[in-house]
Amino acid sequence: MTLSIRNQLPGTITAVHPGEVMATVRIHLAGGQDLMAAITLEAVNQLGLTTGTAVRALVKSTEVSLSTGQVDGLSIRNRLPGTITGLTTGAAMASVKVSVPGGELTAVITTDAATDLGLFVGSDVIALIKATEVSLATA
Repeated sequence: MTLSIRNQLPGTITAVHPGEVMATVRIHLAGGQDLMAAITLEAVNQLGLTTGTAVRALVKSTEVSLSTGQVDGLSIRNRLPGTITGLTTGAAMASVKVSVPGGELTAVITTDAATDLGLFVGSDVIALIKATEVSLATA
């Protein structure tokens, strides 16, 4: 299956914490980082997700926020440091390619935000992704 989701990071599940309706799933990415996904318990069961399962973490580019430095006081669990390798700006939106250990992420943000942050190719950023915005596919 081919998907339009650009951000597909391979990893292995290290923990599954089921709740009544949702579960949190911790994934150790191929690049060495950990990522948290919050998905339905039904999806966990249908996909047969357990510790050691190989998965791909999928994140739409519009769900990736960027920071130019460490941010305290946020509920966002996923914070992946990287370096900007590509920046395309339009009248309203900008596409930012970020190299992270083990792969690449694309973030689509407003052009105003890219300008306000002073983003440029080669600058260091932190990609911020809410756990509820991470989908999982079995490898």
